[in-house]
Amino acid sequence: MTHSEENYIKGIYHLSQGGKNAISTTALAAQMETKPSSVTDMIKRLAEKDLLHYRKYQGVRLTETGTRHALKVIRKHRLWESFLVEKLDFSWDEVHEVAEQLEHIESEKLVDRLDALLNYPDFDPHGDPIPDKNGVFKTRDKKLLSAMPVPSMGVCVGVRDSSPAFLKFLDRHHIALGREIRVLDREAFDHSMRIEVGGQTLQISHQIAGNLYLKPTADSWKP
Repeated sequence: MTHSEENYIKGIYHLSQGGKNAISTTALAAQMETKPSSVTDMIKRLAEKDLLHYRKYQGVRLTETGTRHALKVIRKHRLWESFLVEKLDFSWDEVHEVAEQLEHIESEKLVDRLDALLNYPDFDPHGDPIPDKNGVFKTRDKKLLSAMPVPSMGVCVGVRDSSPAFLKFLDRHHIALGREIRVLDREAFDHSMRIEVGGQTLQISHQIAGNLYLKPTADSWKP
């Protein structure tokens, strides 16, 4: 497969969140940041390789073969992100673009040794699950901070937005994976939230709260 083909099937997988929902060509064009006509040409190529199902006006979905290939690319991407953070001291906002290049390395032996070197991690530096060599990955109980009740608390286990701008915002406010977050209050008007992290109280927007995943540690908590 070409790098472009791998990027497309990975994009379709992410849009469908691994399910079987058909993805529109418009949504795929937005995901890949390209023209709908270019998407149509690629879809036809991928369908000929039995990597996806496509019916005009009904969208696309990955075949079993396509899903397997997508998970292999995702596995490599997330392992490389973990390697860059753990072994080369990259920050979590720097690794995505580098991993985008490294994920296309084809050597299965290299990927298996990388996995072993990292002691077979289940999750990457952003909290996303890493598929094993058979495409199986772990899930865990998590909830968007924006959906947490008031009062409550949980441990940060992932981010929905892994853009450098958002991750740098979290760094500035000392919000990281493994940090305990207490939900103190929610504004009725704009759904912004008052939280406590590391002994400091912060007021965060609904957008920020909607991009942080917590693992609830208690059903309720009273300040």
